[in-house]
Amino acid sequence: MAVGNSDLVIVAVILGAHGVRGDVRVKSFTDVPKDAFSFGPLSDDHGETVLTPMKAREGANHFIVTPKERLQKEDWDVMKGRELHVPRGALPETEDDAFYVEDLVGLTAHHPGGEKIGEIRAVQNFGASDLLEILPETSDQTVFIPLTEEDVPEIDLKTGRVIVASYSLWTEGGDDGPDGSSEDGDADGADGGDGGA
Repeated sequence: MAVGNSDLVIVAVILGAHGVRGDVRVKSFTDVPKDAFSFGPLSDDHGETVLTPMKAREGANHFIVTPKERLQKEDWDVMKGRELHVPRGALPETEDDAFYVEDLVGLTAHHPGGEKIGEIRAVQNFGASDLLEILPETSDQTVFIPLTEEDVPEIDLKTGRVIVASYSLWTEGGDDGPDGSSEDGDADGADGGDGGA
């Protein structure tokens, strides 16, 4: 789930055309999947309308959407992988212990001992689960960390800090932590909130 304009939140992604009558296959990222089609027009990361859902029915791990836009099958197929956004203001307020994954962009990632790893540049989703894309301070190569309670046991939006357990497991070559010790040990769980949009 790449993140661009902070005023927009990704709720779905286009998977391509469905049939030849103009319907579109769409994967939803919202906690209640069908909610993605209740916000009105869905836009690209610049706020330009891409798809306005008229109807949505469940398919196999996706939805089949009848859009207002009258495009050809080839047009929708070209847009496969296009992320769909809604204005942040269109989403309900989160509870105290919940957040939208976009809130994590710009926070700093730290080892359990407190040493800084780097900055969270984006939250990606390549079809399985959300991944934190972290740019380490010591490298220009980003690292992907699964956004799970086990791998990211603590998220503190107030301080802008995220704790990453076992960071070395996800770096190329399995490097140890900054103090030379392995970071493979378990960390106590903490309240990370709701990662869904």
